Amino acid sequence: MSATGSSNTVRRPSRSGLAVLFGALVPLLATLLLGAPGASARAEPTTSGAAARTAAPAAAPTVAPAAALTEVTDFGTNPSNLQMYLYVPDSVTANPAVVVAVHYCTGSGPAMYSGTEYASLADRYGFIVVYPSVTRASKCFDVSSPQALRRGGGSDPVGIKSMVDWVTRTYSADTSRIFATGISSGAMMTNVLLGDYPDVFAAGAAFSGVPFGCFATTDGSEWNSACSGGTVIHTPQEWGNLVRTAYPGYTGPRPRMQVWHGTEDDVLRYPNFGEEIKQWTNVLGVSQTPAATDSPQSGWTRTRYGATGDRAPVEAISLQGVGHNLYAYGMAARVLTFFGLDSSGPGPGPQPGACKVTVTTNAWSTGLTGSVTITNTGTARIEGWKLAFTLPSGQTITNGWGATYAPASGAVTATNATYNGTIAPNASVGIGYQANHGGNSGPPTAFTLNGTACALS
Repeated sequence: MSATGSSNTVRRPSRSGLAVLFGALVPLLATLLLGAPGASARAEPTTSGAAARTAAPAAAPTVAPAAALTEVTDFGTNPSNLQMYLYVPDSVTANPAVVVAVHYCTGSGPAMYSGTEYASLADRYGFIVVYPSVTRASKCFDVSSPQALRRGGGSDPVGIKSMVDWVTRTYSADTSRIFATGISSGAMMTNVLLGDYPDVFAAGAAFSGVPFGCFATTDGSEWNSACSGGTVIHTPQEWGNLVRTAYPGYTGPRPRMQVWHGTEDDVLRYPNFGEEIKQWTNVLGVSQTPAATDSPQSGWTRTRYGATGDRAPVEAISLQGVGHNLYAYGMAARVLTFFGLDSSGPGPGPQPGACKVTVTTNAWSTGLTGSVTITNTGTARIEGWKLAFTLPSGQTITNGWGATYAPASGAVTATNATYNGTIAPNASVGIGYQANHGGNSGPPTAFTLNGTACALS
């Protein structure tokens, strides 16, 4: 095929039961790979439709057949020779969201399609799924080379970015709703994609992964035993700096992150879970102290950071007694909830600026702290915000967090920080301030967000 050619190969793998897919092969594969991440699914036998391979200009890519797993070639810059598989449901929505589902070591795009329920969920909710597929012998993604760990540096992340760009061009996808998720090596790649391309991805979900940069090597090796063994420990600031270095000078919004890990993981050890939490809470500028903790299922502990709702900046799920092969049926639906994709298409109409504010103050003799939670109750993403309110007489702000405040008294405007300027529908952002007071320690009684009055709760 020439460099200007385009082709689609239709494959229809069966989506078999996950109990079969994620069971017996994992220990054997882990042994064969000398400790590399074990497979969490396997490719089922496939039958191929003989799709016509006709030349077409790269600027006008062929639209993939609906409701079939399709291989797309010549999708753009692809320095590491990845394969691109695509699933477009019959019910694809206008300006659809895109989920990039990244496979584990020894896996493939078709195996990820067969062994997870993202395609069936796409049938329900109308988004598009991209399944990148490694062609190198290990079938592991490059999450360790210097090229992979910087924006536009080369290797696998560049190829995956080209896949996203192809889908965006071909289907007029919603660039504010591009997401990544992966298992094991794919989870590590999810961390890398969110670090390299924070302006592309809105959120990620990583199953049994490690922090961005943890697997870094300089000798060409794909495997980092110190990281896999859970002995690479950094401060939150150090972890955050690794992410920020991937795209120097970037000051825009950062993607939200959901991480999953089993306490008995013997391939990518459990300490990596805590290091991921440290990294992404720092990157997103939220406290490492959970805003909410619950147990959505027996043996699970879920912590949320920076907010308490389904779309908190960081969400972490720890599975007690579970090993590396933790992904199971039903988890993808929880990923979609975190992404905000578990509804069938757009709402009845955008309501930009609709908001709710919760505010409390805690006072002592002449001082107080104010805690403010801003919730986007509309159906459109808020990109950049200013929260206006009037302090009670005698109060003067001395410092604040989560925003810049000006002036210090009277009619104040709080302007978003670089890391929290985007508020997805139904998501929340927490900010706060410390102030002096002359006797009145009450909270403000009215707020406007980007000029629209907010409800108080």
